[in-house]
Amino acid sequence: MPTELVEIGFDLASPIGPFFTLDDSVKGRLDNTDFTLAGFAYYDITDYVTGITLNRGKADDIATVSSGDFVVELNNRTRAFDPEYAASPFAGNILPKRLVRYSVNGVRQYQGVLDDWNLVYTPDGDAIAGFSASDGFVYLNNQTLGAGTATAQLSGARINAILDDPFVGWPADERSIDTGTTTLGANVVEDGQNVLSYLQQVERSELGIFFIGKDGKAVFKSRSFQPTSTGVPKFADDGSGIGYQNLQIMYGSEDLVNEVASTSVITNTEVLSIDTASQEEYGIFNNTFTDLLLSTNDQVIDFNATLLKKYSDPVYRFSELEVRLNSLSLADQNKVLALELGDIVQVVFTPSNLPPAINKYAQVIRANHSVDIAGEHIVTLGLNTLNFTYLILDDTFFGKLDEGSLS
Repeated sequence: MPTELVEIGFDLASPIGPFFTLDDSVKGRLDNTDFTLAGFAYYDITDYVTGITLNRGKADDIATVSSGDFVVELNNRTRAFDPEYAASPFAGNILPKRLVRYSVNGVRQYQGVLDDWNLVYTPDGDAIAGFSASDGFVYLNNQTLGAGTATAQLSGARINAILDDPFVGWPADERSIDTGTTTLGANVVEDGQNVLSYLQQVERSELGIFFIGKDGKAVFKSRSFQPTSTGVPKFADDGSGIGYQNLQIMYGSEDLVNEVASTSVITNTEVLSIDTASQEEYGIFNNTFTDLLLSTNDQVIDFNATLLKKYSDPVYRFSELEVRLNSLSLADQNKVLALELGDIVQVVFTPSNLPPAINKYAQVIRANHSVDIAGEHIVTLGLNTLNFTYLILDDTFFGKLDEGSLS
């Protein structure tokens, strides 16, 4: 069974330990990192946990990433999580805005900030406590920028500039930002511009992915990331890889895009790109983007062309894969737990167990966890099947000219 660990950051001014203790042979050793004198420390509350839900990522490839939401249900029969109960071992600490982190088998899956406590009592004496938490997006969404004009720069440099802004002050060692491939224009930033909204403008303009990582760091991956088919986790229903429970497949109009109308706030000119053959075959499926930060209309044309290349025809796509961690070996559990948004996986599927199997590579765009009171742990991965990507020389799969490379 997977080993769950839920921790909340508490203030050691309250009597919850682990304290430095004079004259104790273990707790009284100087320079130790386990028993502190006072201040903040994470406290293990796993024994109280009766349910966990974690949702991170985005709905589809074109969407922006949403805040990672973490919801935990707790046994509160002893009133341990009652803020009005002075005898609670956590008295004085049942407050919002506490730091929260979650690990499985020692592998971090989430780090965020507690938003709300919820207490439920029933007439028969049962008591349930719970809390919900958000990742670093909640901080970015509550910050605004001062008026100014951005410098023309690559998308990664723009994100770093925003995170460096004195109004934001995101630590330099708490981020992993790609250089990016798209040059953004020198747009005017209005006073009071929401920080998260602006960062997501950059994300859309690059057609990349910006999110808060499992370790709490700000992460940006550009659209020209170079996937590899070597050494990636393999999920398979034929015994050749990590076993999975369910696989969802999309093959229809859900992802069709054959008309793109895009406007950059730099050029203020709408650029309309149409795949006529696709429209004649399937009808019109439009996507509109009005707030891109691209420098020129040629860049907007390239932006539109990328979307049409990927989505103007229905493609057989693996969209979601469900894994039951409890049924896997520890090694395979940890391969699943190591996955992060933007990572590449291989999926092998044999419909109705009738060969030949279908073999595809996909990018992880969503990672959800559900744990019930019995310890049943289900991981659901949202996938963006890589039917089209950039040509990667020497790669055994993405280096083939007939595998749908963009360039």
